[in-house]
Amino acid sequence: MKQLVKLNKRPRRGGREFVYALRYRGEDGKRRCESLGHTDQRKAERQRAQKEKELRMGYVEPGAMRLRDFTKDSLARTGDQIRESTRRIAETAMKDFIGVIGNVDFRSVTLAHGELYRQACLDRGKSNATVKKDLAAIKRLFTLAVLRGQLEENPLQHIAMPKSEKKKINIYRDDQCQRIQKAALEYTTKRNREKSVNWDLLITVALATALRRAELMNCTWADVDFDAQTIEVNPKENTRDTWQWRIKDAHHRTLPLTAEIVQMLADHQAQQREGCPYVFVPTARYDHIQNVLRPKGKWTLEDSRLRVVNNFKRSFDKILLKACVKAGTFHDMRRTAISMWFANGMSEFEVMRLAGHSDFSTTHKYYLAVADDLVDRARVATAQGLRQKLVRFGTRPFEADKGIDSVRRKSL
Repeated sequence: MKQLVKLNKRPRRGGREFVYALRYRGEDGKRRCESLGHTDQRKAERQRAQKEKELRMGYVEPGAMRLRDFTKDSLARTGDQIRESTRRIAETAMKDFIGVIGNVDFRSVTLAHGELYRQACLDRGKSNATVKKDLAAIKRLFTLAVLRGQLEENPLQHIAMPKSEKKKINIYRDDQCQRIQKAALEYTTKRNREKSVNWDLLITVALATALRRAELMNCTWADVDFDAQTIEVNPKENTRDTWQWRIKDAHHRTLPLTAEIVQMLADHQAQQREGCPYVFVPTARYDHIQNVLRPKGKWTLEDSRLRVVNNFKRSFDKILLKACVKAGTFHDMRRTAISMWFANGMSEFEVMRLAGHSDFSTTHKYYLAVADDLVDRARVATAQGLRQKLVRFGTRPFEADKGIDSVRRKSL
């Protein structure tokens, strides 16, 4: 059983003497240190045992909280520091966790509970990736409890995560990018500019800056510096003209633009109706959000990330189909841009800053993807160099293979 009260020596008079003290958590969950005022070890131990008994005799132990209440309390303390989608994942994962181990006191959770939950999820047919995501969400709640002084250590700190196959990063080749841009231009010219996204410009800027979809859709003309040829990623507040939006990982950053893209943006601004501060939001959609959704309270912070433009994926899929490019996601544009930066000699730290990654491992996986391409090119270079050496010695690879086959036939 976990010891609720600990006995410590407390120095006094410049460290020349000490007295015993009791350390424990009060009923409010806060840490307490109570000096006993003497140096009698046996007496101090009796006092510690008495305090331990007093705490355990109460109906509720200090800091006690059932998992369901613990989850609500933790997310309430976190507030709007996380996305709504992240909050839902944590709530759903913890609800599932409680369904397996019960609504126990959060302080009684052990590694064995985590392992039981992991196996139960796998037995129900959940994918390894999903189980890993749910465990990470639950583990994060316990980590916050440690940081807040509610726990001494995370019970799931050392749990082994299910291994999941790493998906290959989808990167568009140069010829595919050209076909996509051409298809996007044709798609845009056939649609009403008031109602449709300028897909040609959107895809071009995405390939140049590696901006995320939500970052692009929440970009305003105030974020574009035509003279400096840059575009900034800035959070937005609820105002008369703009809606609230938060940057993922809270990274403000500035990205460079080329002279050609700056001219494309200037042309687009000249054709766009006045009164719309957003660069890529169609004016008809902007009016609907401003005059219908926001006044009725049907517009949330999560909507600013996912619902700025309707049928976004459907339109992008049509462009890919027209370009004869296999199905992908708009996020592949970001992956392509990041890989292009690496391929052209930029360092991992530089790419991490431009891409807005909060975790270095995220940037590193793109570096490895480009490194795989370097291996393929090195193989071609090696083959060419080897061919030259073989020719120099009067032997060609296919002739050597032919000689081996003839020897085999003779031996048979």
